Amino acid sequence: METRSLVPHQSPAFKLPIANLRNVFRPHDVERKLAKLPDRDHENLRTTYERMLERGPERFQVKPSGLPDMAALYDQLPNFTDALDDVRRHVALSQDSRDGLEVTPMLLLGPPGIGKTHFARKLADLLGTGMSLVPMSSMTAGWLLSGASSQWKGAKPGKVFEALVDGQYANPVIVVDEIDKASADAQYDPLGSLYNLLEHDTAVSFVDEFAEVAIDASQVIWIMTANDDRSIPEPIMNRMNVFEIEAPTFEAARQIARNLYLSIRGEHGWGARFDTEPLDDVLDLLAELAPRDMRRALMTGFGNARLDSRSAISVDDLPKANGSKVKLGFVQ
Repeated sequence: METRSLVPHQSPAFKLPIANLRNVFRPHDVERKLAKLPDRDHENLRTTYERMLERGPERFQVKPSGLPDMAALYDQLPNFTDALDDVRRHVALSQDSRDGLEVTPMLLLGPPGIGKTHFARKLADLLGTGMSLVPMSSMTAGWLLSGASSQWKGAKPGKVFEALVDGQYANPVIVVDEIDKASADAQYDPLGSLYNLLEHDTAVSFVDEFAEVAIDASQVIWIMTANDDRSIPEPIMNRMNVFEIEAPTFEAARQIARNLYLSIRGEHGWGARFDTEPLDDVLDLLAELAPRDMRRALMTGFGNARLDSRSAISVDDLPKANGSKVKLGFVQ
């Protein structure tokens, strides 16, 4: 591993200078595989090997310069305090050493719409390594993570290979969303590759079934989400820190709604036409919704208020409650 003082990306709230370069594969392995390919066959595989050699094996590994100021995240995600505390502990371990940032794989367990995927995106933004989302609910084959054999028509590398070889970082955030909805069958187990990927010692030489070249996936930051843990194999559960995410209290939900209002207003040029703070009765109504529904409701509210040339969203501007809305069961 080569150490340099490089800063290609910084998050405003959490400065993470990139201090290390880490090899995610060995070029000699790729060259040997490429040399053995028949002249006319396996063009996709040949292109993959040539791309690997062209890009080279070095990827950035984020290196914290100190403990981050995560107050804004704690404020935005009040029901994820335990998970955020875990991230801070891992940062504290690496801040004064030559080691890169490593985070124990985590499972966010809780009801739908509570903000689990949103938390993962915020964490990826914080760390500045980008995020790959793998939606297990739509996954029909076990090779999406680990790649499919090049012998198959239309085969290609898996998501882990793509994140490391095609990406910039040796420790990207990979989110396996709704892991409990993986549709396993007798021939292909969608979760099979996780047995090796979630163990540091075996992930260091993970072999994608398409490329058949060892990849160092030991630095990947894994975040799993699930609504129910009963269908998740125990050996996989044992490889992760499990955080049960409860619904926020009513006051915390109001704060989430306010933060979303401020965020949407600040991200758009038209936001300057609206009041700096939302009305209390609007927050009360929004607080009854799951976080994923709050943004949609606010966008409708902003649009209706603008059509009426008003600077404040009123309760009447928000979507009317109906059976399709997901409401929260608040923590008392």
